[in-house]
Amino acid sequence: MVKQDQKKLLKEFGVKIAEQVQRGKNPEIVLPLRNLSNIVYDKKSKTLKLGSKKGTRSFFNVAHAKKFLQTVEIASIVKRELIETGKHEHLRGVFYIAKRTIPGTNVNIVDDQVESDKIIEDLEVITGLSREQMHVSANKMGSMIGNITLIDSGDTIDCSRLGKGGYSVPSITDELEFKKIQAKYVLYMEKAAIFERLNEDKFWQKNNCILVTSQGQTTRGIRRLLQRLSEESDLPIYVLVDNDPWGWYIYSVVKYGSIALAHASERLTIPNVRLLGITCDDVNKYDLKKQLIKLNDQDTTRLKQISEYEWFKDNKEWQRQFKMMKEANGKVEIQALATRGISFISETYLPEKIRNKEFLD
Repeated sequence: MVKQDQKKLLKEFGVKIAEQVQRGKNPEIVLPLRNLSNIVYDKKSKTLKLGSKKGTRSFFNVAHAKKFLQTVEIASIVKRELIETGKHEHLRGVFYIAKRTIPGTNVNIVDDQVESDKIIEDLEVITGLSREQMHVSANKMGSMIGNITLIDSGDTIDCSRLGKGGYSVPSITDELEFKKIQAKYVLYMEKAAIFERLNEDKFWQKNNCILVTSQGQTTRGIRRLLQRLSEESDLPIYVLVDNDPWGWYIYSVVKYGSIALAHASERLTIPNVRLLGITCDDVNKYDLKKQLIKLNDQDTTRLKQISEYEWFKDNKEWQRQFKMMKEANGKVEIQALATRGISFISETYLPEKIRNKEFLD
């Protein structure tokens, strides 16, 4: 999307409000509700989406007035400070630009970054622009290495020649241009420590793949990067996470989307992604029972929650995994594979699972 289109969408938002004021009406903003009651699972696309429920945010309503003002102010900042200048700003920076008192009062427009972050998400559903198209960035928390050459801000980067650290994935990955890709698949892992092990063992080189990590919960930038690699280059995406409810939740988010970002599912989800491990079957197959960590109350609660997700509840194989974990009352981290040898994961575990197509869908 070119800058003029972005400016046009933001301008249209402002014009609608101005026209209401000129007609003597109470200016209001209509937007889809972003709460659990308006989240639906689309079985056809296999993604979470926003439903049809809408809410209003009117200026002459004491309960709405501050959020109304926040929405207009941050939309103005995005258009004036970012889109028109062609510059980018971090979420934290947008918060500080907006953090000022309303003239004639001692009330701040925003008091906390959570407020401005949520307004930016609201602007996504109001305008149809993504946060990235609004030039708003977030923390970089990911790395990539493998047989892929890309162009980033005019610089050509060969990701096979970046040493132990790999390419530092930016939070805005829409602007990256894939110049050359020679890989069979992408292996995404939640843990940077596993990324470092596989990189040191040259797993990506020996198996002709691309390694990606987000160092924990998957960021928007990583999810968008994975989706682009899947759709634009037709690469299979395999996910490697801990054998616990939180790792499985990460997989669920990558595949089906999240409640918080249901409005952005079309740009972030990968329905064809498959879980490589670690599974409860792996615990038995690779004799990892001694490495089991007892589930705590939070683990048990989360396990129950994900087992009841609509996209999992009728999946027999996933229900079998949930049952096995509950019966074992334990979880296993990826690093437990090191008990079989420091390079067991790269030399045996991953090659065997991929060769035998031992995936969970």
